[in-house]
Amino acid sequence: MNTKLKILFAVIISGVIGTGLSSCKKDYLNVDEYLYDMTNIDSVFANQDKLRTYINGIASYLPDEERLWTNSWAPFQQATDENFTSWNDGSHAGIKLMVNEITPFAANTYFNNYATWYKGIRKANTVIARIDEAKGLSITSKRQYLGEMYFFKGYFMYLLIQQYGPAVIPPDDLSDLNDDGESLSQERSSYDDCVAYIVKNMELATGYLSANQEALSDIYRPTSGAAMATMSRVLLTAASPMFNGNRSYGNWLRKDGTPFISQTYNNDKWGKAAAAAKRIMQTGLYELFTYPKSTDTDPLAPNVPSANYPNGAGGIDPYRSYKYSFIGEIPANANREVIWCTNVNPLGSGSSLNLSTIALLGGWNGLNLTQDLVDSYRMKDGNSISRSSTAYPYPSNSEAYLSIPAAKTYSDVQLTANTARMYNNREPRFYATIGFNHSYWKGTSYTGSSPYTNLEVTYYSNGNATPTINSPNDYNHTGYTCIKYNHHTDNIQASSAIRAKTFPIFRYAEVLLNYAEALNEMNGSYTDAATGTVVTRDLSEIQNAFNRVRFRAGMPGLSVQELASQATIREAIKLERKIEFACEGRRYHDLRRWLDAPDAMSKPVVGMNVKATTGQKDLFYTRTTLVEPLTTRVWSFKMFFWPIPLNSMNKNSKLVQNPSW
Repeated sequence: MNTKLKILFAVIISGVIGTGLSSCKKDYLNVDEYLYDMTNIDSVFANQDKLRTYINGIASYLPDEERLWTNSWAPFQQATDENFTSWNDGSHAGIKLMVNEITPFAANTYFNNYATWYKGIRKANTVIARIDEAKGLSITSKRQYLGEMYFFKGYFMYLLIQQYGPAVIPPDDLSDLNDDGESLSQERSSYDDCVAYIVKNMELATGYLSANQEALSDIYRPTSGAAMATMSRVLLTAASPMFNGNRSYGNWLRKDGTPFISQTYNNDKWGKAAAAAKRIMQTGLYELFTYPKSTDTDPLAPNVPSANYPNGAGGIDPYRSYKYSFIGEIPANANREVIWCTNVNPLGSGSSLNLSTIALLGGWNGLNLTQDLVDSYRMKDGNSISRSSTAYPYPSNSEAYLSIPAAKTYSDVQLTANTARMYNNREPRFYATIGFNHSYWKGTSYTGSSPYTNLEVTYYSNGNATPTINSPNDYNHTGYTCIKYNHHTDNIQASSAIRAKTFPIFRYAEVLLNYAEALNEMNGSYTDAATGTVVTRDLSEIQNAFNRVRFRAGMPGLSVQELASQATIREAIKLERKIEFACEGRRYHDLRRWLDAPDAMSKPVVGMNVKATTGQKDLFYTRTTLVEPLTTRVWSFKMFFWPIPLNSMNKNSKLVQNPSW
């Protein structure tokens, strides 16, 4: 379901074609077809309702970014080292990149967004060029519309370079309604020029758009904060090794000999990225969400600073502070961590709840997290599992399967007495994200008879997570699933009572870690010429931004060892992003911009031994390399970018395909 700006334009959509808040993407495109096939474009600007509907048609080209796995808009979440689904089919095509089944011809079918986003840019240009013709339009509405159009132009270009790399920058004066923008006989611009285009349009959008949306019905509308967050993400990516002096692309040139990707390292790019993040921080509009400490909050480890947050982790419930931003517990307009979001269809086809829930409870049971992700989470005191302390020891292989001494209940977490020791005393984000063997699924929104509530889920071959006869592939391959977006009361058997949720496209935690990373990589000071923002590589600044994320998670701040050098800080930031943004669609891009993808994606996929039975606990809790078609990963140089669809290549004789495709 395409729900971006859905509530904002629901009334107009309803008036034109009789759809309501449940309108899907097909309905939005029907609005578009109505306007372009049946209405003269001149009439759009003679009627405010038609203009708003025209703008809604542009908004409908924005992807459903909450769709991470099934019928997803891009391969990003599946094509990582975090997870995979139990099916390799058209609805779960992201996995096809990992098993080397993608070609430029296949790109015509899978995640073919190329033409769509150029249409969005062209139509935004149409509104900008002709908005003065709109009759009776108030100054406030005109500014809002112009802000949205510049935002759309920048955001569609951001989406293009995120998936395809350097793109064709269309001229602003496209006037042919039949010209979709992709067929321009024009070369692709350099990556840096595309970034400049995005920044230019987002700066214009920032000048027009309001700072935030107070009303719940308006939270999907882009704001100046969303525009600034886009710039922060794009500029950080442009500063990263992939796009900043990457000699691997030295022979990939435009006709005039200009490299598509700059061959000269420029440290000022890190300064620009740091300034973009600091600019957001200085608005004072955003902060990490925290939930107050209560009587059932798990005590902090002794080495975690107990000063009240943000000076320490005191006074908050770290588990709830992290978890509640994803599960519908807090309205998005009341959550100052959320910069821009989209609403979620909580029980739609392939929702996170559907994918993670076992067949017994009505789910598909096919979302598999990797052992690599699971092992990345630290112990409660911040130590890694390989260097755990005597206070919070990680068990040896011979003891990993043994049960914890006693059941535990705190916050909304319930560890059963059967929980393996390898899952004991882990950091709060572990329990907020990872579903593991013997996890307790409350599902109390269902009020009928058992076994649909308060169920202890087991992934043994004879456990209760086995597939049905009619769907033999619906089983978990690793013994881990993602519960990050599942409210503890959610139950598929009680679909009407599942919590309404939003998905954060941009949240403040990303801004803080963007800032810390950019400061760490830059040298000296940098002054942004456009905004006057001054940034300096300062360890205390890096610590302050980074530790806000760590303290919110109930963890100690950067250690002396982590602060020892630029390299150790870099590794700490990489790990923090891996954990903080797990299963949010960011890992794909981080691995590529850091040039870490070849190593990460070449590792074998490891999980628990789900072929073991309930009587073979020691075998189940043995790290097992999965050798099967779904997990036989292939990495090659071409996979840094998605191929441009062959259909689009054929429309533009000057378009060159991405390297090695």
